[in-house]
Amino acid sequence: MSDQLVTVEQAAEQLNLHPKTVLRYIRDGRLEATRVGKSYRIMRAKLDAFAGIAGGTAATDAGVRATCIVDIPGLSVDRAERLATFLHAAALTGDGQTPPLQLQTAFDRLSRTMKVVIIGTPPDVRCLLEMLQVQMSGRS
Repeated sequence: MSDQLVTVEQAAEQLNLHPKTVLRYIRDGRLEATRVGKSYRIMRAKLDAFAGIAGGTAATDAGVRATCIVDIPGLSVDRAERLATFLHAAALTGDGQTPPLQLQTAFDRLSRTMKVVIIGTPPDVRCLLEMLQVQMSGRS
């Protein structure tokens, strides 16, 4: 299906743009297309990527990503470092089939607050949040 070619007019209709605007995007190099005679053809996958449509099938959750931001107040520097190390190690676990989790931590020494940003599949984010909750329930 991704090898399907569309015309400039079809692309314009899908993007809700004028065909001349699509031609300008092609000439500017913003939209990749192949010249066929005096006209252009655009691969469906390239058009979908340009339009911001996720690849893959809509029936699967493979493209679904969740973003979670957690604020953790009242941490000491040592506790924040241990927690960050734990979270980063936990984020690296998984098998080869699982998309990796993206994790960022930031600690503000003045307010003694840690901010954790987690991006991944909803089940993986949920598991990491559960691990975080278990770690925080045992905090001193």
